[in-house]
Amino acid sequence: MKIKTALISVSDKRSLKPLLNILKKNKVKIISSGGTFKEIKKLKFNCIEVSDFTNSPEILEGRVKTLHPKIHAGILNKRNSKLHLKDLMVNNFENIDLVIVNFYPFEKILKGTNNHSKIIENIDVGGPTMVRSAAKNYKDVTVITSTEQYSELIDQLNKYKGSTSLDFRRTLSRIAFTETAYYDSIISDYFNKITHTNFPKKRVLQANLIESLRYGENPHQESGIYSRKSKVDINQIHGKQLSYNNYNDIFAALTISKSLPKNTGTVIVKHANPCGVSIKKNHLESYKSAFACDPVSAFGGIVSCNFKITKLLAVELSKLFLEVIIANNFDTNALKILKKKKNLRLINASNYSINNNLKYLSVGNEILIQSEDLKKFSKKDFKVVSKRKPSEKEMKNLIFAFNVCRYVKSNAIVLVANETTAGIGSGQPSRLDSCKIAIKKMKKFNKSNEKLVAASDAFFPFVDGIEKLVQSGVQAVIQPSGSIRDKEIIKFANETDTVLVFSKTRHFKH
Repeated sequence: MKIKTALISVSDKRSLKPLLNILKKNKVKIISSGGTFKEIKKLKFNCIEVSDFTNSPEILEGRVKTLHPKIHAGILNKRNSKLHLKDLMVNNFENIDLVIVNFYPFEKILKGTNNHSKIIENIDVGGPTMVRSAAKNYKDVTVITSTEQYSELIDQLNKYKGSTSLDFRRTLSRIAFTETAYYDSIISDYFNKITHTNFPKKRVLQANLIESLRYGENPHQESGIYSRKSKVDINQIHGKQLSYNNYNDIFAALTISKSLPKNTGTVIVKHANPCGVSIKKNHLESYKSAFACDPVSAFGGIVSCNFKITKLLAVELSKLFLEVIIANNFDTNALKILKKKKNLRLINASNYSINNNLKYLSVGNEILIQSEDLKKFSKKDFKVVSKRKPSEKEMKNLIFAFNVCRYVKSNAIVLVANETTAGIGSGQPSRLDSCKIAIKKMKKFNKSNEKLVAASDAFFPFVDGIEKLVQSGVQAVIQPSGSIRDKEIIKFANETDTVLVFSKTRHFKH
């Protein structure tokens, strides 16, 4: 379709000159408004202001500029319809063949201010309306919604002597409708937030494609990673491309790491489950202790350090085959050592933080949504129900164990000694089986003489689970209350001189 008239209205005024040059070369009449009109004139190109084109002034402080029949009839009319042509002639309207629009920067304004009035004024109405009109009439009209599309448009105009191909216009139409939907979804999300509506009758999700991944969990599955932001808040500084499984493990590891004390703690993850966690203050000891919890599972896993990695630790890390190492940055000497492994992925997560956004799980046509389990623990969240009271050190270990436990797939049991996991039992249908696995791992790998404590992500339905733990040497247990057999559990603890602490909250992770 030969382009004779173009309407340009953009908030992003970069890269306009090359585009204006090609339009001038093809003798395209340009219509524009507001700041875009001024910019085009400043660049010394001819342009007709929208108000002159429509013979209607901008009103309501610029809220109404392009919302005019002459604009939308020019965009929406079917060029091969005699009825449409007649309507244009009767009203003295003309075709608009090219629409170049990008919207008011609503998303950017949201990040920069809490001023509701300013936010509202940056909701674009005319722009999305023109884009939708042009996208609907893609058979006759070309619609451009991003500066990134300028070079493609220039190529098309050069190739087809001032025209564009139907395939090109159809592709741009698809992108345009996605842009308007994405834009509206951000506005919808904003109003959900200010009205404290977490579960509206209809929810619109927005996300940007960050990367198409090689494949999903398995080679026959397609996958990609999306984000609500323009990029993921982690920076890969070395190693081969991240896979679907890598990302899944990285986010699992970071969720635990960022729950630990500032600049403290090592987490080792395999298949999205922790297999070792330590919050010893000495960073090298922290890693060695976390690794000692389950060195077999750690092979080929992910290590996440909630601190900056230095040379001393890098030397130790380089001894083990790992898929990914995450840290709050790496010093120069550490990078020299770790980069010798060309495939090892190194991730700087110093800018990554856990927020309280909703969590989504999709299955077929259905989507489960819930708030994140980010509750910060303190002593007031727990109640000591046994006769024997925990020492300060025991209580600290119990709370640490309980925190780790909520990130372990249910049913979850975590054994801890000296601020380090000593055994982890995860993902079992039977809580008793999780106890047995945690104990087995503890006996196989942990040679410490430190006092053992245990955490359970939910209550023990029977005495057999806590009995198994006590028989293995556990001296203190923390668990949510709520079982009809809570009194039996308390009685058993008192009979065995075991510390028993009840939590007010359960922490299943499926």
